[in-house]
Amino acid sequence: MQRPQPRGDFTVLLLKPFSRIHSILFVSLVLSATVACNRPVEEEPVLQVEAATAVTVNGDPIYVSDIELEAVARGLISPGEEFGPGDDNYDLVLDQLVDQKLMAQEALGRGLDKGAAAERRLEVARERILGNLLVESLVASEVTEDSIESMYKEQVALQQEDDEVSIAHILVETEEDARRLYDEIQNGATFESLVVSDSVDSTTRMENGDLGYVSPNNMADPFPVVIANTGVGEVSEPFLSADGWHILKVKDRRTSPPKTRAEMRPEIVTFLTLNQVSKILRRLRTEAKIEKGEKSPHIVPDSGLSLESEGDLLKEQPASEAQGREL
Repeated sequence: MQRPQPRGDFTVLLLKPFSRIHSILFVSLVLSATVACNRPVEEEPVLQVEAATAVTVNGDPIYVSDIELEAVARGLISPGEEFGPGDDNYDLVLDQLVDQKLMAQEALGRGLDKGAAAERRLEVARERILGNLLVESLVASEVTEDSIESMYKEQVALQQEDDEVSIAHILVETEEDARRLYDEIQNGATFESLVVSDSVDSTTRMENGDLGYVSPNNMADPFPVVIANTGVGEVSEPFLSADGWHILKVKDRRTSPPKTRAEMRPEIVTFLTLNQVSKILRRLRTEAKIEKGEKSPHIVPDSGLSLESEGDLLKEQPASEAQGREL
């Protein structure tokens, strides 16, 4: 006999309203924009495009702000954090931008920016950047400290409703046996003695049926309802689960300490951002005239690369030895 299995992780699921959104673009826009948004708003200075030049490559400048923006995009630093020569990864990021500049210059020299396929790929990259800028704008205007604080208080209140409960059980195969044991308990027999003599749960029988502390909302039905209606020290009436017939005893209840604001902040920022982007996408789709083409021509990139690989091309160059950071 195994312990009652949970229905799934019942933490406060901030992203649950959006669990059915399957747009890769939608999620990637939000994640890329919120990487840099998990610090208090009042501490988030906007990165400015400055004229300070880090290096020139065949006369074309790479600005200090380019290096900072790239470092922020990769999660190496936070917005406003100083990042210069001598800092970890500074030379790596700079070298990769130099490589990128050299490759772009070579591509232009070969005329690879010409033609329908190249122009379309450049347009797709431009649209992606504009989408990121829109999300960043929404975060700056809508994901405020007040909204984060309000959401945090709501989540703390919900967490406090999810007590942990110490429970024990007797498991038998038939309703008849369960009713008989329940009657014996009502007539003075101890729950613990009947666990040892009658429970078929070999895992807990010699431990007085103890299942430890559990979160009721993590338990499979009908455990949550039974636990909610059984007081501390009381024994439930027999009930049926997938494993057989149970008699449950509630031994203790305790409230788990809520997460701190700092611990919950990344989830809250992501949720609020998803909420804002979802709203604007619903409005834009409602107002837009979207027509499906009968048959769109398939454009094969000259290099053989798919459009999805566009943003990863430079990072895969052996010379740069770029290391991605899992968000």
